[in-house]
Amino acid sequence: MTPPLPDPIAAYYAAEQANDAEALSRCFAPEAIVRDEGATRHGRAEIAAWMAEAKHRYQHRTEILSATAEGDTVTVAVRISGRFPNSPAHASQVFTLADGAIRMLVIA
Repeated sequence: MTPPLPDPIAAYYAAEQANDAEALSRCFAPEAIVRDEGATRHGRAEIAAWMAEAKHRYQHRTEILSATAEGDTVTVAVRISGRFPNSPAHASQVFTLADGAIRMLVIA
């Protein structure tokens, strides 16, 4: 059983499952950063565009496998399935929190 996720991360996954890129972007601090697929996105507008484009391209779903927390960092192991080679794939999504919002997300 996965431990409860902090509110901003739980809201991130709820928005991701609902295909709501705008709601997902509101889980982030205004100056937040997302690193995924070799690119870095800065701020809520770029984060919303990143998620909308990824959902359109890959039509992916994310399944949470486990989560661990250490201070303000939460690492979530996920299985991502969708329209991409070698689906499903396993990844780590490392969230850094600050002031009740996601400050950084690194997907590896």
